[in-house]
Amino acid sequence: MIALDDTKTRIITAAIKAVRQYGLEGVRIQNVSELAGISSGAIYRHFDSKDQLLVECFTYVDRQAASIFEHLKFNPLVMLTDPMGAVKSLWLPYFRFWTSHPDETVFYHRFRDSTFFPKYDKSRDVTYFKTFIGMVHAFKKVFPRLDRINQDLLWLHVLTSTVMYAKYVVEGVLPNNQETEDTVFQLLTTGLSGYLKRDKSQKSGRK
Repeated sequence: MIALDDTKTRIITAAIKAVRQYGLEGVRIQNVSELAGISSGAIYRHFDSKDQLLVECFTYVDRQAASIFEHLKFNPLVMLTDPMGAVKSLWLPYFRFWTSHPDETVFYHRFRDSTFFPKYDKSRDVTYFKTFIGMVHAFKKVFPRLDRINQDLLWLHVLTSTVMYAKYVVEGVLPNNQETEDTVFQLLTTGLSGYLKRDKSQKSGRK
């Protein structure tokens, strides 16, 4: 969890719940006030506007999701013997984070699909994903073929699809079980296995 001032955390948590109940456009500061159990004035002492509050909610959730990778045991050698297994060992805890946080999942999905996101995305700081980015670089070093894929498209596909399927789980459209996890992973990684192969020059030890 990302540590914040207790009151600020209450407000953010309440805002995330409110968005799930009322929608991103429909939520009001009064809704947040009621769920947080504090006055609207107290909210405005921490946030200048509803828009600022929603942006900070997204950053809060995004940082929590990124912190998942800080606690994973990543063995680069597994990439050589079981590359898809290595991918799944990184993806599964991330997927389970979303399925175990219903309010955050619905909020995150709605925010990314909103008019707020494109402008915010251009200037947001994503250095808190540095551990995950390091893991990606490790894969690309072992499997140079990954560079042949449009990287923006690849990670946008993985990220948005993972959260979308997690939303289906928390909303009860899909069951929360291993079969769902396995099927979602297969859908997300179809076609990826062809890129997780070492080039002939790597296998022979040539530079």
